[in-house]
Amino acid sequence: MTPEILILKDDGADPALPLPAYETAGAAGADLRADLGGGEVTLAPLERRLIPTGLKMQIPPGYEVQVRARSGAALRDGLALVNGVGTIDADYRGPVGVIAINLSDQPLTIRHGDRVAQIVVAPVVQARFTASNQVDETARGSGGFGSTGRG
Repeated sequence: MTPEILILKDDGADPALPLPAYETAGAAGADLRADLGGGEVTLAPLERRLIPTGLKMQIPPGYEVQVRARSGAALRDGLALVNGVGTIDADYRGPVGVIAINLSDQPLTIRHGDRVAQIVVAPVVQARFTASNQVDETARGSGGFGSTGRG
């Protein structure tokens, strides 16, 4: 079954900007666009800012929407997301924004309508968390970062 994400344009949002869309038939992510009231914002190197999209979403129970960087913009411009991958929960109904950061050494201008991130719809499983006096042993044990070696 294909989940349906209902999209509401925010008050003052540009009605001409397209809704999130998959750019190819095999795309996992749908592009989000900056809704900057026809203007632009410039991020200095390492500056972070919330970029509005002008959208609100109704996500069905049992799903989340993940906000991710676009690989082309990351490589070409240094545009990344401060929180790596953002999550929009099914019960959130507020404005959707992209927490962007400029990781390049040059100012980065984001213009109204630019594709600034992509969204991936994913199923959610909620776990039950139980206090315990012990956990089972494994071959790896408590080995942390780098403990499985290289190569």
